[in-house]
Amino acid sequence: MTGKECRPDGEKRSPDSRLRYASSVSESILDPEYSEQQRVRLGKRARLLERGDQAYPIEVPRTHSAAEVHAGWGHLEAGEETQDVVSVSGRVVFIRNTGKLCFATLQDGFTLGESGTRLQVMLSLAEVGEDSLALWKADVDLGDFVSVTGRVISSKRGELSVLAQRWVLASKALRPLPVLHKDLSEENRVRQRHADLVVRSEARDMVRSRAMVTRAIRETLHAEGYIEVETPTLQLIHGGAAARPFNTHLNAFDIPMTLRIALELYLKRAMVGGADRVYEIGRIFRNEGIDSSHSAEFTMLEAYQSWGDQSSIAALTQRLIVNAAEAVGKLVVETPEGEIDLGGEWEWKPVYPTLSAAVGEEITPDTAVDRLRAIADAREIAYNPAWEAQKMVMELFGELVEPGLLQPTFVCDYPPIAQPLARPHRSDPNLIEAWDLIIGGVERATGFSELIDPVIQRERLVAQSLKAAAGDPEAMQLDEDFLAALELGAPPMGGMGMGIDRVMMLLTGAGIRETILFPLLKPLG
Repeated sequence: MTGKECRPDGEKRSPDSRLRYASSVSESILDPEYSEQQRVRLGKRARLLERGDQAYPIEVPRTHSAAEVHAGWGHLEAGEETQDVVSVSGRVVFIRNTGKLCFATLQDGFTLGESGTRLQVMLSLAEVGEDSLALWKADVDLGDFVSVTGRVISSKRGELSVLAQRWVLASKALRPLPVLHKDLSEENRVRQRHADLVVRSEARDMVRSRAMVTRAIRETLHAEGYIEVETPTLQLIHGGAAARPFNTHLNAFDIPMTLRIALELYLKRAMVGGADRVYEIGRIFRNEGIDSSHSAEFTMLEAYQSWGDQSSIAALTQRLIVNAAEAVGKLVVETPEGEIDLGGEWEWKPVYPTLSAAVGEEITPDTAVDRLRAIADAREIAYNPAWEAQKMVMELFGELVEPGLLQPTFVCDYPPIAQPLARPHRSDPNLIEAWDLIIGGVERATGFSELIDPVIQRERLVAQSLKAAAGDPEAMQLDEDFLAALELGAPPMGGMGMGIDRVMMLLTGAGIRETILFPLLKPLG
């Protein structure tokens, strides 16, 4: 807008009224809630406006990124100068003002290929003049964005620099940055992720690594003919997993709804409709516990393959994780328990024989629940007295076996209670064709030969709905629309689900709050 600016109420005001307006705004926000540093910065902002300068111009000169300057002139020897003029911009993360020569370090924004490259700028009295140098010293603080135009040189100490001929403020920071040489606490890193990203390269690298991982996953799936789709986040009936949903209300229809706990049921509808291979990477919401490995909202990949089964979908899962690990250079992961070799052989371990070896006696689908409770009691493993034998087997396996599975392992041949949407085992009716991928003692993915018989599927979902009616908040509900789709006929298929956050935790060794850019936190106070 030329010559005029918009007021908050939408009316236009003339340039003559701008100074009065700016002053009134500055004075109104100088209240006791602001720190002394904020008051000083607000004062500098007001002075900028009073003399007719912009604190937040819409555009500033920029011809090169810091990375491009390093790439083009990184060969300069100490003290070497050029006549090449560039305009660079970035956030001031270091500043040292002396008498006739000022130094500052500008930090670029980070990209997939760069983690926030830094470049030194120098302002000398001889180059910019007395007034410009004085304004730099008076106006510029750590955290501000500036644009500097000047010649590319190498300082006497060999630091690649831009020797300023002119400069302009691009954005005035009203809050000070955290001290760069002091580590933020883990809590502050998460609560102030915006500041964390500025001061800590590891935080930026986490974002970049996650982008590389998700890109590698997508590229692998696309190369194998998978179609990416999107399914509803708001759903009438929660299903596809055993989890407690978030409940909400749709005012337009005046009906209760839930946030999705899984992607499965809609993706299978797409398979019924003729999609041969389909996947989605989407946000999932579960109203459950929050700790170092669980979040109320997280990112899930689910993929389904026609004419596949648990074996083919396991092979796909292995390729996905290996390709993701290669994308970030982490085929071998160091953990306190030892090295995890993602490029090695991935084992298969059946539930009942593996549990038998762990407890020193044979456990089968026919083992009485009282015997399983006795085993749990002897090992001080807590359980619900109402649990049936299959649930007890799952609990014992989770406590006694899973934590010790360091290398990639497909735990298979589960009891039917483990996955109501999995196909009965082709050679043992007491089992289902399902696996959990355990790496580093933690479940990273799950997959199975999908149940496509609508009669058996109805029986399973009815049993789940009875549990839900009895008060189990994690039990699935009876989804008649899904069953109607399945009754139209679905091809044999394999399906898998993998937590993107769990993969990032594996590849980085970080907790889930570090791998999620902006995790949900309990409010302070």
